[in-house]
Amino acid sequence: MTNLSHAVNFSAPRGFAAAFKADCKETFFPDDPFHKLKHEKPLPKLKKTIQYFIPLFEWLPNYNLRLFRYDLLAGLTITSLAIPQGISYAKLANIPPVYGLYSSFVPPFVYAVFGSSKHLAVGTVAACSLLLSETIGEKASPKDNPTLYLHLIFTSTFFTGIFQTALGFLRLGILVDFLSHSTITGFMGGTAIIICLQQLKGLFGVKHFTTNTDVVSVLRAVFRHRDEWRWQSAVVGLIFLAFLQFTRYVRQKRPKLFWVSAIAPMVVVVVGCLFAFFAHAEKHGVAIVGDLKKGLNPPSIQYLNFDPQYLPVTVRAGLVTGLIALAEGIAIGRSFAIMKNEQTDGNKEMIAFGFMNIIGSFTSCYLTTGPFSKTAVNFNAGCRTAMSNVIMGFFMMLTLLFLAPLFSYTPLVALSAIIMSAMLGLINYQEMIHLFKVDKFDFVICMAAFLGVSFISMDVGLMLSVGLALLRALLYVARPAAFKLGKIPNSNLYRDTEQYPGSTPIQGILVLQLGSPIYFANSTYIRERVLRYIQEEQGVSDSRTDVIEHLLLDLSGVSSIDMTGIETFVELRRILVSKGIKLVIVNPRVEVLEKMTLAKFTDVVGKESFYLSIEDAVQSCRFSLLSNKTTTEESSNDVQTVV
Repeated sequence: MTNLSHAVNFSAPRGFAAAFKADCKETFFPDDPFHKLKHEKPLPKLKKTIQYFIPLFEWLPNYNLRLFRYDLLAGLTITSLAIPQGISYAKLANIPPVYGLYSSFVPPFVYAVFGSSKHLAVGTVAACSLLLSETIGEKASPKDNPTLYLHLIFTSTFFTGIFQTALGFLRLGILVDFLSHSTITGFMGGTAIIICLQQLKGLFGVKHFTTNTDVVSVLRAVFRHRDEWRWQSAVVGLIFLAFLQFTRYVRQKRPKLFWVSAIAPMVVVVVGCLFAFFAHAEKHGVAIVGDLKKGLNPPSIQYLNFDPQYLPVTVRAGLVTGLIALAEGIAIGRSFAIMKNEQTDGNKEMIAFGFMNIIGSFTSCYLTTGPFSKTAVNFNAGCRTAMSNVIMGFFMMLTLLFLAPLFSYTPLVALSAIIMSAMLGLINYQEMIHLFKVDKFDFVICMAAFLGVSFISMDVGLMLSVGLALLRALLYVARPAAFKLGKIPNSNLYRDTEQYPGSTPIQGILVLQLGSPIYFANSTYIRERVLRYIQEEQGVSDSRTDVIEHLLLDLSGVSSIDMTGIETFVELRRILVSKGIKLVIVNPRVEVLEKMTLAKFTDVVGKESFYLSIEDAVQSCRFSLLSNKTTTEESSNDVQTVV
């Protein structure tokens, strides 16, 4: 018999309010951020609450000159990268280059106040720049109506900020998790391919080009206009690209020389400006950026366009780019925090990104997040706090006030080389090979994003990949794992008989383990799978020694159950009774046991059929089998005596 001190705890089910509160807390506050404040006095509690929502107040009081030295170097280094990247990615988004510089001025200050990562560097990113261009370009042409196009870019950035802020305040970071690692790998790789191919326009000096982003359309446009190719532009571009790739090679071979790669884009821009100015490159077929007016960000809140005619496209662009920017920024911030044994709060990052883009849309900025290249440079430069973003913002302010017109001579081919060099590092073919070796379905998800983005469009490729990932998740739910357990010799351990062939089954007892929540979507499959296990056990032989008399269901891995699942258990028990098999439940979790108690299932089965461990249940079933066998033998002897 089971020791009562180790019996299943049939305590009264929690009330609805208590259960609902616990579920909400686990769903929206799994990190329990306010746990440490429970025993604090009102004033310290208020102080720490403000520090939680505004991280600036947490690190700024302890800031000192020693930390500033590190952040100053990091801030200068990422500024040298932000200027050429800002101009290049603005070109990719088909907006005036100065708006790329604007987007590296205001957002860094906002992130320094609300962001939780010490290492994340804020700026524009290539993938979202191209996606904005592709989506908004469907409704407004950047060439035919550049003013409307720019206003729609600001509006989509505003919607991005609203979306990100709402996700953060509602603590719905779980939505970002639907962009799996495989999806992001394929999406970034496909995006890198199409961005690189689009730079062939600048590399060859082509003036007429397609508005489509797929590989076929881009290549067709490049070769259709061969008469526009300029060999001078191609030579200059290839020289710049070779230099940039060489600096990346130096960084890989000698990580301490990371600064060589970090300042290389700035060197390309400066050298390109000098070359264009003194050689009058524009007269020889090498196009330049053109006018870059100096001055700080002008207000743009009055340009936000909420016309119903354009609202669907701006909302769609804002939501899609916002989700991608969140996934990239949060993943990058967490990756670098782990290297320092630190943590970042995903929901606070969402709020910080949201505020950045809302305020940015009011100040002539377009979508910003935490790009990998700039964050890696910031980390390697030795940044200690978010002050490095403030320093970058300060130097960008000086650039806008005094130096912006100097960059008007930047050759477009130099920007193309910078973009191509950055994109080549995003094609993670080694990770794709790794996915193929480890998990074929993950590889298919990755390839759906990669090929979809490359040959159809960015949003279609993303949706295809996310759809496959969701399909896989649904398959996991609809077809949960169920294992037959056997006893490991000379122990009280019960393990999967397929994984451990040496484990031995127990005569007359079938032990099964269920390893997922039981819902309406999988309850029928679970019932059929359990019955099939019984048929497999009893169908091998007609011998009485193979008859199953007890079915043990280990529910340790079942985190929850719905009413359909309970009805399935009732139906399963009815079938088992007709077969002369007793159902035994092992170690149900509190949520499952509460539902079973409220549904009166425990009364139907009997509380004596619930056990805390498999060993307790097996011993009780063996005692029952032995008692039945003894009773049967005595009855048989009595019959023989009478005869």
